[in-house]
Amino acid sequence: MHLYVTILHSFSSCCLPLRRRFSLSAPATMTSKRIKTSSDSFLPHHESGIVVGFGGAGVDFLAVVGAFPKPDEKIRSTSLKVEGGGNVGNALTCAARLGLKPRIISKVANDTQGRAILEELETDGVDTSFLVVSKEGSSPFTYVIVDSQTKTRTCIHTAGYPPMIPEDLSRASLLSALDGARVVYFDGRMHETALVIAQEAADKKIPILIDAERPREGLDDLLRLADYVICSAKFPQAWTGTPSIPTALVSVLLRLPQIRFVIATLGENGCIMLERCANDSQAEEMDIDILVESLETEKNDSIAAPTCIASSVTKFRAEGIGTVCGRLYVGTAEKIPPSELIDTTGAGDAFVGAVLHAICANFVPEKMLQFASCVAAAKCRALGARSGLPYHTDPRLASFFRRVPSQ
Repeated sequence: MHLYVTILHSFSSCCLPLRRRFSLSAPATMTSKRIKTSSDSFLPHHESGIVVGFGGAGVDFLAVVGAFPKPDEKIRSTSLKVEGGGNVGNALTCAARLGLKPRIISKVANDTQGRAILEELETDGVDTSFLVVSKEGSSPFTYVIVDSQTKTRTCIHTAGYPPMIPEDLSRASLLSALDGARVVYFDGRMHETALVIAQEAADKKIPILIDAERPREGLDDLLRLADYVICSAKFPQAWTGTPSIPTALVSVLLRLPQIRFVIATLGENGCIMLERCANDSQAEEMDIDILVESLETEKNDSIAAPTCIASSVTKFRAEGIGTVCGRLYVGTAEKIPPSELIDTTGAGDAFVGAVLHAICANFVPEKMLQFASCVAAAKCRALGARSGLPYHTDPRLASFFRRVPSQ
């Protein structure tokens, strides 16, 4: 099957503040086949799980190929799929399927793709009431090339136009979106509007989670307001200029004194988390790189399910950087059989969505990291960022949702 994709855009002249200002008939390529939505389900563990996300929501055009093409080479795709994408759109879809009540703030155009984006989010129980629709321009989309040999994906993103600006979101809408929220999540995009939302959330003492995928314009200002940070494997050292990921995490907590924890996701190598603790004069001081190496030796490679190894409260030392008191957690990724590993697109977003749930459900860090790794692994067993996202009723998640009998 050849990969031929037609991108349809509509051009007009003004912004529509609410989705209900136009019809939501989706194109055939985006018709949902789901028979169950998260909004129909009960909320596990906690009574109120409203979370707000601001950032990217778009359409992914996924083409699976036998091997990534060489320059000036023509190849055929072995399969093609079109579904919703974007970091915030994916993470909130994950959160909704896990039982939360997510609200998205973003911007799309009144075009074929924009209508499909909205319909798919709504089908999964994401509240799109605060999503801005522009009459002119085009909605965001991404071409994703999935290499079936290496199990890697290459993304070519085209941003939506016009971009969202602070004036697109009235103060009344912002206050309504934040009402009752347990956590507000940002993917770092559209930084001017993000900063307005984040400052309002901070003023209301609503915890803020930042997904730091890579250095972006305005990200430093957002990070100064954050309570939690989840970052890619490359971000910590790129942002801090330190020689290792563990020392970079120490630097992050020192540079951002309000951060409660920072997590670096490491793909198939799991994740590492540094949690801030109150200063303990009795805590032992240790070099963080040495302690990480020690915890790594405790991993049991014969266990396929995600595991987590935690340190005691320690005063972590990073040479030339400083010390911070906290606990270190080394999490493993689920070992997925090669025959079951389909696509890693959106695995990080699934991890974020699961952490949002864990924060709302007051999971302890060990349980949170194992849960997030399990959800991300489930996603990797299907093509695209959303098809494999599990519902909270999924048997693979049963142990995390099992209620403790009352005494």
